[in-house]
Amino acid sequence: MVKLEPEALSKHTVKECQHQITLIKESLARMHPNMGAIADYRKKHTEWADKQKELDECTARRDALRSEHDAVRKQRLDEFMQGFSVITMRLKEMYQMITLGGDAELELVDSLDPFSEGIVFSVRPPKKSWKNISNLSGGEKTLSSLSLVFALHHFKPTPLYVMDEIDAALDFKNVSIVANYIKERTKDAQFIIISLRNNMFELADRLVGIYKTHHCTKTVTINPAKLAAHLPAPKDPSTAVPAA
Repeated sequence: MVKLEPEALSKHTVKECQHQITLIKESLARMHPNMGAIADYRKKHTEWADKQKELDECTARRDALRSEHDAVRKQRLDEFMQGFSVITMRLKEMYQMITLGGDAELELVDSLDPFSEGIVFSVRPPKKSWKNISNLSGGEKTLSSLSLVFALHHFKPTPLYVMDEIDAALDFKNVSIVANYIKERTKDAQFIIISLRNNMFELADRLVGIYKTHHCTKTVTINPAKLAAHLPAPKDPSTAVPAA
C-alpha cells in the first residue's frame, strides 16, 4: 500500500479519490480474472514434474542399455579377433601340411570394423604366386576349403561333417593326404564322405555301398576291420615250399 505524505494528500480531493476508486472497480469488473488459474498451474506443474521424473528414468535406462550394448559389442569384437587369430594360424599350418609347402592367409577387409565388409581368403599354392580363392583351379579350391574347414574344426570342433565328393578334383597324392588327415587327426568328429576314390574310402571305419538292381536302389554296409579279420592272411612268398 502506498503511503502519502500530508502535502501530497492536500493535492487530492475526496471527490477525486472516490472517482479513482470507481474507475479501478470498473476495470477489475471488466477483467473477469480466473481465480482457478493458480490451481490449474499447480496441477500442470505436478504433471510436468511426473513427466520429468519419467523422462529421467527412461534416460537412465537408455544409458544403461547403451552401456550394456557397447560392452556386448566389445566382447563380440574381442572374441572374434581372438578366434580369427587362432583360425588364421591354423589355416597356415593346415594348408602347408596338405599342399606340402604352400601358404594361406585370412585378411580383414576393414580392420576397424571387421563385421562390415568381410574377409579375404588368399592362398599361395606351392611354386606359384598369391591368388584369391576365386581365381584358383578346382583342385586348389578344394584343398583351400578343406584347410579352412580343418582350421575351424581345430578352433571349435563340430561332431558331424557331411562331405560330397570332396576328392573329385584331387590327384591321387592329395586324396591320400586328405584321407589320412581325416583318419588320424579328427578322431573327435564323425565324417560322412561320399567318394568314388578307393584311396579315400579304403580308410573308412564303415562303408555304405549304394547300387541299383531291377530298377530298385539298394544298400550294403561293410565293416572293413571285421571283414579283414575273417579273410585268410596272405601267404608269405619266402615261406612257400618249392615244387619237387
